[in-house]
Amino acid sequence: MRSIDLTNKTILVTGAAGFIGSNLVKRLYQDVKDVKVIGIDNMNDYYDVRLKEYRLEELSQYSSFVFIRGNIADKDLIRETFKTYQPQIVVNLAAQAGVRYSIVNPDAYVESNLIGFYNILEACRHSYDEGNTPVEHLVYASSSSVYGSNKKVPYSTDDKVDHPVSLYAATKKSNELMAHAYSKLYNIPSTGLRFFTVYGPAGRPDMAYFGFTNKLREGKTIQIFNYGNCKRDFTYIDDIVTGVKKVMGKAPDKQTGEDGLPVPPYALYNIGNNHPENLLDFVQILSEELVRAGVLPEDYDFEAHKELVPMQPGDVPVTYADTSALERDFNFKPSTNLREGLRRFAEWYRDFYREKES
Repeated sequence: MRSIDLTNKTILVTGAAGFIGSNLVKRLYQDVKDVKVIGIDNMNDYYDVRLKEYRLEELSQYSSFVFIRGNIADKDLIRETFKTYQPQIVVNLAAQAGVRYSIVNPDAYVESNLIGFYNILEACRHSYDEGNTPVEHLVYASSSSVYGSNKKVPYSTDDKVDHPVSLYAATKKSNELMAHAYSKLYNIPSTGLRFFTVYGPAGRPDMAYFGFTNKLREGKTIQIFNYGNCKRDFTYIDDIVTGVKKVMGKAPDKQTGEDGLPVPPYALYNIGNNHPENLLDFVQILSEELVRAGVLPEDYDFEAHKELVPMQPGDVPVTYADTSALERDFNFKPSTNLREGLRRFAEWYRDFYREKES
């Protein structure tokens, strides 16, 4: 692997107002000297736009941060962005997320996850044209959803993942295949990251922990799928960002094969906690931390507000990351325990919504 010093680099982050994207931008400015970040986000209303605006507001403190409001499916915009800013590192986090939403609005997934990613790949390819600054490393978000209903756990990047159970998962698997093809054809170093259930402050409201919190606060009943027999490898946002930053700084080597053609400089890693939690235990810890933070009253009758229901279409019973490759190549393993992570979320939630409603 080839080390890349991020100092003084121009880095393009798509999905910069998103949960992972905004935290990554912050971390880059905190840790990397003289970095310049170009962020793109279409600010769509898939979930509460106030959250995206809140995250963007936090990024406005960095004087060299450039924000472009636009859609990565707009090829001219992407071409123009690469031409103007000549990024040396590209981190593609823009995507239409969510398993269930892909069942009701598949168009959004094809547009962002397939056409949008294709535009990024094409721009990376043409960065190698004469007179341009070549992209040294493309890092992009994949998802644990690609494992579908694989029975073997923990999930390894060596496993076959040919049986997605949602369109969202199919688009993410497609991203990996497309990146591999571009790495092979054009010798573009690329690394895909399969994220496992990312959570934390200012996260996505469509995720279970956030949705549960909203409903409990409103006195509604929460539905726990598969009668509580789901397990998830919950990964705290700070751990995810640390992993992404470490991966950005090490690109797969460019090599020539026996056929005289490039051996694809391509890699794939899981980023997860390597410790799946039972959904019922998760919800119990969440409720305790919400009471502790004052989001819910001390005498909240939690049992009266939960309902065990069957599995939903597109869902899987367990996610569990084999992170040995990440540990081997980057000497890194996520380590934030669930209670600590949910405590930080509960405290953020209390402060954010108190301020918004005051």
